[in-house]
Amino acid sequence: MKNLDANKKVLRFPDNFYWGTATSSHQIEGNNKNNDWWRAEQKGELPHKSGLACDSYNRYEEDFDLAKEMHNNAHRLSIEWSRIEPREGEFDKKEIEHYRKVIRALKERGLEPFVTLHHFTNPLWFADKGGWENKKSPQYFARYAQYVVKNIPEVKYWITVNEPNIVINGGYGWGDWPPFKGGRVWNMIQPLKNMASAHNLAYKKIYTANSSCQVGIAHSVNYFHPMHEQGPLYLVDSLRVIRDRFFKNYYFLNKIKKQQDFIGLNYYNHRRTHFWYGKRNENKEVSDFGWEIYPEGIYHVAKEIWQKYKKPIYIFENGIADADDDQRPKFIKDHLGWLYKAIEEGADVRGYFYWSLLDNFEWAEGFTMRFGLVEVDFSTQGGSASGGKILKRTPRDSYYAYKEICRNNAII
Repeated sequence: MKNLDANKKVLRFPDNFYWGTATSSHQIEGNNKNNDWWRAEQKGELPHKSGLACDSYNRYEEDFDLAKEMHNNAHRLSIEWSRIEPREGEFDKKEIEHYRKVIRALKERGLEPFVTLHHFTNPLWFADKGGWENKKSPQYFARYAQYVVKNIPEVKYWITVNEPNIVINGGYGWGDWPPFKGGRVWNMIQPLKNMASAHNLAYKKIYTANSSCQVGIAHSVNYFHPMHEQGPLYLVDSLRVIRDRFFKNYYFLNKIKKQQDFIGLNYYNHRRTHFWYGKRNENKEVSDFGWEIYPEGIYHVAKEIWQKYKKPIYIFENGIADADDDQRPKFIKDHLGWLYKAIEEGADVRGYFYWSLLDNFEWAEGFTMRFGLVEVDFSTQGGSASGGKILKRTPRDSYYAYKEICRNNAII
């Protein structure tokens, strides 16, 4: 890694650093039948069906045992809104008790829960009222958030929404995710404003339910840099970088900057930006998704966000689609090496969560993209006719590589 101290044989992270992995409810629980994604899957509006997913709704203890064995001391997961509030204003006590058991199972294993309240999916009743276009959507979301936090007081770290820029872009920009209303940039403006208002209102409501917790978001960021490194073309490319960085990295954070105790960053790739043609990455090394692997970018975004907002940072997602697991160990070590450099230079980064613990339902890509440190055999999802264990979990080599980093709190 260029610019890293080659003489340092041990890169030791700060004491009490959080090491974990991340998951989300719809991607692993299975049978989330009461949300807009499931409905779109059943109607054929999306190319894949989540079905049983990883069956983690029932097998969460088995999954948490894998995390504990990996020497994790934290875990990020999400609560499924459509389970908690299946009908408007009606809360399911059985489901809230289920998630309390999930949180207790984490704590019994020494894993600090970081809990997301909204990870892409919406209850059907909320979607049918217009979803994030509805001017009352902030009130609906804040009411749900307050109820959950009040009834699960064991959680210290709450994440209101995951990747607001991505979910709004998917539904209202690209338009190939629910509610499939893409085509014009201005379609995104009101839903994004409502989601920011929802976070701000939920932040206040959460503190009325639990004044000792901390609240933030999980925000998808890219590292933008000019394609040309000098001369007049560098100047024009830099104008595009400034624009893209503002709308992708800063716009939402600026709207909630007074109502967040920490900032969660999800970093996967970068954009080498050309003024006229947008992204012009070299793609020397790519993931199964086709995303260029660029570890240095995590250093830049961590420094950039810390310097701009001065809030504690957690890396809530960083991962690679790599079915063969031949890139993942190096991917993790290289990204952590650059993250270490950002910490050494003053960025207050307090945790790293690899995406993901398990192979899972990767939204529009279904089960084709494998991000997991633990392989899941989805060929047995419908039963054990093959003679194997249903949804068998098998730790990959990268699982053991990450385990050593977590155990040592260092890259050796």
